[in-house]
Amino acid sequence: MTLRSIQPTPLVEQAAAQLREQITGGSWPVGTKLPGETTLAGSLGVGRSTVREAIRALAGEGLLQPRQGAGVFVLATESRTDLADHLRKASLADLYEVRMMIETRAARLAAERRTPADAAALEAALERRTRAARRSDEEFIEADVALHTAVVAAAGNPVLTALFEQFVPTLREALTDLVRRSGRADENLGHAAHAALVAAVAEGNPDRAETVVSEEITSTPLRRIP
Repeated sequence: MTLRSIQPTPLVEQAAAQLREQITGGSWPVGTKLPGETTLAGSLGVGRSTVREAIRALAGEGLLQPRQGAGVFVLATESRTDLADHLRKASLADLYEVRMMIETRAARLAAERRTPADAAALEAALERRTRAARRSDEEFIEADVALHTAVVAAAGNPVLTALFEQFVPTLREALTDLVRRSGRADENLGHAAHAALVAAVAEGNPDRAETVVSEEITSTPLRRIP
């Protein structure tokens, strides 16, 4: 084991980086028990509390596993990536496939579960989108995203809502690309479809709501602007 004495700040991040380097570099294979806190602290030139925090951070990445009374063991040699990482690396086509799954299901649930407050929020979001189409691109994009978000919120599933929030940056980017290429123009970039979606949810027509969303997403061109 070769560890370097580290600089004063930030101690936990530097300690975690060096331990991660040992793990991902193969010095400590999966199943290996790490040296004790005192040994690691001495090698790194930090306190035991810093070592504990670094170990906790690496456990959060899925690299280490503390076992009560047994020590800390290497669980994996590659950090586990979170959803945000996957979304950043994914192709636009792959993202829209998953978005289709989320939004069509959300639209169906919204039509089945919407409350009067949800219906009112959707009507307000649609009106805001219509007004924004006559203003700036930025306002229109935010209003469009807000309408889609309101539909998902009306589904009444907090997990679904949280998942959709991860897709919002991608949705905003795709819409920005579309607006720049085609402009908002008189058709308000799918106003009829969005109005039909709001009406289907408000009327409690899950089949219609799901169909409208599916058709709207399918018709969205995925080509990025050069």
